[in-house]
Parts: sequence; structure tokens; C-alpha cells
Amino acid sequence: MRRIILGKTGLEAYQLGFGGIPIQRVDEKQAVETVLHAVEKGVDFIDTARMYTTSESRIGKALKQTDKRVILATKSHNRTSDGIQQDIVKSLKDLQTEYIDLYQCHGVENEKFYERIISPDGALKGLLKAKEEGLIGHIGLTSHSLDLLERVIEDGIFETIMACFSFLEPAASEKVIPKAIEKNIGVITMKPFSGGVIDNSELALKYVLSHPDILVIAGVEHKALFDENWQVSQGSYDLSHDEKQEIEKIRKQYDKNFCRRCDYCQPCSEEIPIQLVLGMKSIVKRMGPRSLNNPFLQNAIDKARNCTDCGECMTRCPYDLPIPDLIKESLRWVGEQSNSTEHERG
Repeated sequence: MRRIILGKTGLEAYQLGFGGIPIQRVDEKQAVETVLHAVEKGVDFIDTARMYTTSESRIGKALKQTDKRVILATKSHNRTSDGIQQDIVKSLKDLQTEYIDLYQCHGVENEKFYERIISPDGALKGLLKAKEEGLIGHIGLTSHSLDLLERVIEDGIFETIMACFSFLEPAASEKVIPKAIEKNIGVITMKPFSGGVIDNSELALKYVLSHPDILVIAGVEHKALFDENWQVSQGSYDLSHDEKQEIEKIRKQYDKNFCRRCDYCQPCSEEIPIQLVLGMKSIVKRMGPRSLNNPFLQNAIDKARNCTDCGECMTRCPYDLPIPDLIKESLRWVGEQSNSTEHERG
């Protein structure tokens, strides 16, 4: 497996990194064992986030059991200077370290939030202060919006970006990734399995790893799953004729029912966060059933119930998705999950 240098940060790691989302949904013993196993096997880049509940603390406990050096990356949704500095202190405590290699602004939705981050009292100020104090090494930004990431790359303030990238979401390879590399900005890609939609992990990983100069984050919660991914990363990334045909088959299967998270459908007259609602299954698959209790997701579900079938979103969707129907389908699924949970409690 090739090694990647993350642009101007100078950070060097194997191309396949470890993502900290799935270890939330298993017990602590299994989570710690999985992280430790991955590090002992050779993983040297771990990405997590404040919002991933127990993820930071479990990673911290695992790393205390090994002398192997890994690059630690985490992130915060806080958009203010004071707020993100407080989150950095919490991250340091949970990760049981005095230094975090890369701290990122997490899930920046649009230019409004980006402007807040780079404003005089925004998160950028807090990140730079923490960097001066030697608490963090480098700063990055993650987003599902490729349009926003193009702006971030052009501004050149952040040292790394993180974008969605898979064979179901290949658009980042057209502009964002080449532009970032040209400007020596490190590129980290997330969701190689499109949030759990792609079942063929070998095919998904071969596709993303075949693109040089990007660091790929793949999350797992079992040692066996990690071993499968790690084995793929050690082999050839060349796609056979049959594998290319399989990719096209999967693309056609999801062509009209998979949200690419571009947000071109917005704004919604009922303020429905469409991509969030359409991604409920993916969120629960990655974060666990308890994630549906999150007030943020509950608010999105409540707003989705107000869909009027006006169809304005469909006129803006570049993929011609039947968005109102997909919203209803997602709400039905959420209802089934809630009923199932209540039945188990009963």
C-alpha cells in the first residue's frame, strides 16, 4: 500500500486510515480491541470527532496500550473561537494525549457557516490559537458540499479538506481533489462505501484507493472487518472488466434513489434538511439505532413530516430524484425502527 503525504502538513501515513464512527455501536471492550488491532496491523492515521459520542475516549484507551505512533485527527461542529477551544480541551482529555495532529471544522454545510468559522471570533481563530499553544499541529475542514470545498481550496486557509468519495459519489475527483492537490492541500476522503450503501467493500475500496494522493478513511467495528479491508489495501487496485461492470450495475441500481448530498435541492420551503432525512438509514447503520434519539435528527424528522409534495426540490435536483417520495419512504423506515425499539423495550 502506498504512503500519502497530506499536502502542506507534511503528515505521512498509509493511504488507508481508520474511521471512528462504527466503534460507537459496540461495547467498549470490542471497540478498544478493534482499534488496538488496527494499529498493531499497521494503521497509522485515525480520524474521529467530538460528536461521535464514545469514539474519542475508546480510541484514547486503545492507544494507551501501544507504543506505536499514529496520526490523530478529530473534529468539532463548534463554529466559535471559544467553543472550539473548549472542544479541543475535551478531545485531548478523551484521547488521553497532549497533542492532536489534525483538528478539523466538522461538516460545514454551506457558505453561511463557513463565513461564521472564518469571522473574527469564529472557530478559525480558536484553532490558530490552539496551534500556537502547541495543542494541535494542523487545521482542516470537512464538508459534504463540493461547491463549498472549492471555495475553501481557493481561500487556502485550511491545510486539509475532507470530502465524500466513492464510485456512487465520484464527483470530487473531477474538480475538488485535483484543485486541492495542485494547491498542496491535503485530501482526506470519507464514506468509501457511501455510508454503508455499497455492500461490496472490496470493490469500493479498490475504486477509491486507485486514486493516488488521497487518504481514505474507512470505519469498522470488528477486527475481522478491518482485516478484510486491510488485505484489500495490500493488493492491486486494478479493476477487472467484470468489476467495472459490477460498479455500473450498482450505479444503475441506486441512480434514482440515492442522495449524493449536493444540497442543490435547497432551500426547502418547509426548511426540511433533505439530505439528512434521505440519509437516515445510512446514519443509523453507521452510528447505531440510538442515533435516532439525537435531538438534531429528531428535529429533521419532525420537519420532514411537514413535506407538502410541492416538488420544488425535484426541479433543482441534478439527479432527478423523486425527493418527496424518498422523504416519505425514509419516514416510514424511521417509524418502523422506532416501533421495533419500543417492542424490544416492552
